[in-house]
Amino acid sequence: MPQPIKLQPIKTAAVIAAALSLASCAPTAMIGGANPGNAGLNPAQRLTVAQPAPTATSMGLSLTSPTFAGGGAYPAAQVANGFGCSGPNVSPPLNWSGVPTGTQSLVLTKYDPDAPTGSGFWHWSVFNIPATATGLAEGAGNPGGTLPAGAQQLNNEGGQPGFVGACPPVGDKAHRYVFTLYALSGKLDLPAGTTPAVLGFMMNGQVLAKTSLTAYYGR
Repeated sequence: MPQPIKLQPIKTAAVIAAALSLASCAPTAMIGGANPGNAGLNPAQRLTVAQPAPTATSMGLSLTSPTFAGGGAYPAAQVANGFGCSGPNVSPPLNWSGVPTGTQSLVLTKYDPDAPTGSGFWHWSVFNIPATATGLAEGAGNPGGTLPAGAQQLNNEGGQPGFVGACPPVGDKAHRYVFTLYALSGKLDLPAGTTPAVLGFMMNGQVLAKTSLTAYYGR
């Protein structure tokens, strides 16, 4: 007669340890947020970029705009004039202070984490801004606009270099438009055609401080 197969008992401790190990490798995400402006968003459907609290990472770096306040409405002047929208599509004036000692360059991005793309929508990416700069003038990201010497722009998700304004789907909940300023310990050498995602990868390990400013807009 064939010998019966002996089943080994499951080692509970080993299974738990393996599960914890896998969990530690899994990406994390933060849903929704405490900002009252998030009230119109559906946290069950919208994932936001998990960023550390500004107080933990800014080191005194501060980003403001004279045309909108953090957590407020997105300015009509920044609404895109393409993709079915009809605004003037002008990049906003931005001011900053508190650039930490040791900063060699700055990076400024504008990102919509609520765009129905599965990966958000990058509206603007400017890198190699001089550490001595204290802001960007209105229209700096538009054709003919003036950027600080040495600063360069990547293509936005519309395939054009520079700034593109807000244009969420009609009837969708208010989207968040997040402007983030990074202080880097070095400068970046990026080839033509670099995407904002690669920009983020190349900044890895060079970020001394960062801070964000968010506005909300829906149609």
